[in-house]
Amino acid sequence: MMMTERNGPARVPVEIRDFADHLHLGTGFEDDGAQDAMLEMYLRAATSAVEARIGKALITRGLRLILTNWRDGAQGVPVAPVVALEEVRVVDAAGNARTVPNVTLRVDAHRPVLLGSVSVPEGGQVEVDFTAGYGPDPADVPPDLRHAVMLLAASYYENRSGGQDHWPFGVLALLDAHRPVRL
Repeated sequence: MMMTERNGPARVPVEIRDFADHLHLGTGFEDDGAQDAMLEMYLRAATSAVEARIGKALITRGLRLILTNWRDGAQGVPVAPVVALEEVRVVDAAGNARTVPNVTLRVDAHRPVLLGSVSVPEGGQVEVDFTAGYGPDPADVPPDLRHAVMLLAASYYENRSGGQDHWPFGVLALLDAHRPVRL
């Protein structure tokens, strides 16, 4: 299984000016945004770490899931929330693709599932194109997740030398409610 972004998020889940204010960065006579690129880098790194930890896409974007086999009847999707299933294709070993029409999405806050039967040819794969995320704007992301991203990005900013080898407790506490529960 492999998952790739078809189009990355255009935005981060926290506004850069809000992050700069959180860090108490001073504003000079001219706020030329000289640090904005660096602040955005920390926000993107924190967003990626948070998304990986909780299995959720924060800002809406297109993803592609590539599978070499299909669980009969129900195939789990490793990221939530999935808001749209665009296309499911079977690609044979020669690279010929055909669309699979009878696959549907069962929406779930933590574990969305693709329902249907797909036959994967020898040496082939299944490509699933879908859209996942809470929404295109930072305001669409739950406030506790936005705050977790801000706290983690602030930790990255404050520990630029890389001396920290653990997640801040406050970030973990905010993320716990969004992690899938295994039963």
